[in-house]
Amino acid sequence: MKRLLIVWHSHTGGAQQMAHAAADAARAEQGVEVLLRHAAGTQPGDMLAADGYLFATPENLASMAGLMKDFFDRIYYPVIERIDGRPCAVMICAGSDGTGAARQIARIATGLRLKTVAPPLIVITHAQSPQAILAPKRIGTEDLARCAELGAALAAGLAAGVF
Repeated sequence: MKRLLIVWHSHTGGAQQMAHAAADAARAEQGVEVLLRHAAGTQPGDMLAADGYLFATPENLASMAGLMKDFFDRIYYPVIERIDGRPCAVMICAGSDGTGAARQIARIATGLRLKTVAPPLIVITHAQSPQAILAPKRIGTEDLARCAELGAALAAGLAAGVF
């Protein structure tokens, strides 16, 4: 059985909703175990035990969220050269852009020698005021469907041995 690890962090619930949508869809694929882990509790062993990865984070100040960066800081050296070629994809929950966080994770994935198998999925919430930025997010049906599609595609690719 293949294992898909979905690592997420969320301040206001947006990236969490995205990660859950992807996980729910991925769980429908036969032959794939889906592990959904918050970034703060994800360890190098979780990375080593997985066959593929999906990373979900908000973008804060044109960067990935600090706890997501902390996750990468903690797992990077213990797993480097041990997960080469494994597939990964990224989901970003952003107020207006998302590309800064996507670029950061792409550079880390390159350093880990992961194989990016889909373009970054960026959901724009249009939160621009301090109140809107800090408010709980509700991701729309269409965007959640895109997240589900990505999760299902990753799981299907793992199950079929495409990646």
